[in-house]
Amino acid sequence: MWCACDVHQPARRIGAGLAIVLALAGTLAGTFAWALACGPAAAGVPTAVFGFEFFDDTLDTRAEMQAEQAARLKLVNAELARLVAESGEMAPVDLAGEAARIAELAPFYKCNGCEAEIAGAAGARLEVLGMVRKVSNLILTLTIRVKEVGGAEKLVRGGQVDIRGNTDESWLRGVRYLMKNRILAPGQPPLDAK
Repeated sequence: MWCACDVHQPARRIGAGLAIVLALAGTLAGTFAWALACGPAAAGVPTAVFGFEFFDDTLDTRAEMQAEQAARLKLVNAELARLVAESGEMAPVDLAGEAARIAELAPFYKCNGCEAEIAGAAGARLEVLGMVRKVSNLILTLTIRVKEVGGAEKLVRGGQVDIRGNTDESWLRGVRYLMKNRILAPGQPPLDAK
């Protein structure tokens, strides 16, 4: 589940994560514009790649840690965008025109599916959402979901992995593992099957 524990979180957690959410929303347009420009000619299912959001159980509000986490989130979202664009199964749609709406509604793990409207407006049939949850500086969990846009917003594919170590390398390894072994694993039904 995305974050039932989030309902009663202290106000300082919300404030601490707000800087990361705003930094992420500001970089989404550039990251996914890159995927559109640099990815192969896409024949896959039009997909809104919202990327990973960050949830910090440690309540670490130090400015240097916030900046480090925001940079790491930007790094893994760029990698996710690249992997989606290169997949051949999904074709990222341009979300640049929705940047203000994304910033307004983020984080999506709190809004009960509000991102589907943005995905639909961008012409997507699928959406990709992720979460990096920092339990401690040693233990993090990465979760990713691919959902249909509109209607029941059915979960099509998903996965979760625990990583050890709060480093660029461990986060990237987690994203690559999820994409290779869960989202794009061989033998799954086609994403465009109706």
